[in-house]
Amino acid sequence: MIKFPEHFMWGAATSAPQSEGYSLSYGKSASTWDKWFEMQPDKFNSNQGPDTASDTYRLYREDVENMQKIGLNSFRTSIAWTRLIPDGKHVNQVAVDFYRDYFKCLRDAGITPIINLFHFDMPWWLMEKGGWETRESVEAFACYAKTAFELFGDLVDRWTTFNEPIVHIECGYLTGYHYPDIVDFKKAVQVGYHTLMAHTAAVAEFKKVKPDGQIGIILNITPAYAKSDAPEDLAAKQNADLLLAKSFLDPTVLGVIPGALVTLLKQHELLPKTKKDDRQLIADNCVDFIGVNYYQPLRVQAPEKPQFPAQTPGDLYANYIWPERKINPYRGWEIYPEALYDVAMMMKNEYRNIPWYVSENGMGVADEERFMGEDGQIQDDYRIEFMQAHLTQLHRAIEAGSSCFGYHTWTFNDCWSWLNGYRNRYGFYRVDLAHGAKRAMKKSGRWYRELSANNGF
Repeated sequence: MIKFPEHFMWGAATSAPQSEGYSLSYGKSASTWDKWFEMQPDKFNSNQGPDTASDTYRLYREDVENMQKIGLNSFRTSIAWTRLIPDGKHVNQVAVDFYRDYFKCLRDAGITPIINLFHFDMPWWLMEKGGWETRESVEAFACYAKTAFELFGDLVDRWTTFNEPIVHIECGYLTGYHYPDIVDFKKAVQVGYHTLMAHTAAVAEFKKVKPDGQIGIILNITPAYAKSDAPEDLAAKQNADLLLAKSFLDPTVLGVIPGALVTLLKQHELLPKTKKDDRQLIADNCVDFIGVNYYQPLRVQAPEKPQFPAQTPGDLYANYIWPERKINPYRGWEIYPEALYDVAMMMKNEYRNIPWYVSENGMGVADEERFMGEDGQIQDDYRIEFMQAHLTQLHRAIEAGSSCFGYHTWTFNDCWSWLNGYRNRYGFYRVDLAHGAKRAMKKSGRWYRELSANNGF
């Protein structure tokens, strides 16, 4: 029996834009996803836009009951900025009532809410001004964060500012998977810097409003694995680590932007615009904990023909396919549980063993109806095996002294997933879109209930 520490958090995660639905109803204004779907619906899988979510806005009480059925003692979701403050100035009382009741239901059920502020859903009114490209976004986010802390701080003790900030930077400004769908390395760095400062400003507001609470940030982290020990491959690894891990880990946990990252950006003429007090603000506003999203390892090698100065990250490191990899064919992602141990030890050895938890880990599979048993339940043994393998590595790291306090899967209900819509399913509960978003527990839900009850497996 693999046993986890007492009071370990067993939970799941989702986000407002991926679960709530009613994306332009009940006072909510448009996000970049709403407008992008309006402008280019052909980009979205099966014409599934952000209104095609899991109907949590209507069914959240049922969802909380279902959480209890599979043993969740904690749950992460987000607040939709566009629902709470639709015009950036005035609070939407309908949204306040919804979120307060939602969070109260969680607490009354013995489920600790961890509430995130931003999950890729930039308000359109702010995007029209430049979004994260403009310094105005920092002040706007701080105002939104302060409002949320004041309105819900009596119900929520644990908060996070951003989910995977590297993703909206990369996907929006380098790879075309998020709006504004452009390739501009210089803008990407500026967007990253303003995101960091928005996080910092939100932490500063949190300390004023709720000094007895805890605030963190959710980062998708894996140390890069080099193809070889050749100097050029190791340099690619260092570049990848600086851009994709240390860029947010160092300032949020250690209070300083890595000098090597500054040197790298300066060398390639990519330094962002800053303000003179920024460095001190970063130093003064470190987080209380970190959420780590882990799905796949990062394997890199030296790029073959890099441009100088770099025009994309591909000029600083190139992806490498490990010949021995095991693959999830539905996402094209490598399955490598051992990296979770390496992440855990990195948190222990390089980041003052700050309290952290696995904020996302999961396996997306398409056409899960193929695995439906005679009783109508999806037999997702592949998902159970995936969790067991990762939990084994996580337990090994905890035994070695890493300060992990919980494990959350992605996700609770099957949810809408950006351009991919419902192509791949991740949930403990199947969502039947053709029949009023009806929920049905999968086999993995039964297994997770036993996991939580036994505090191990």
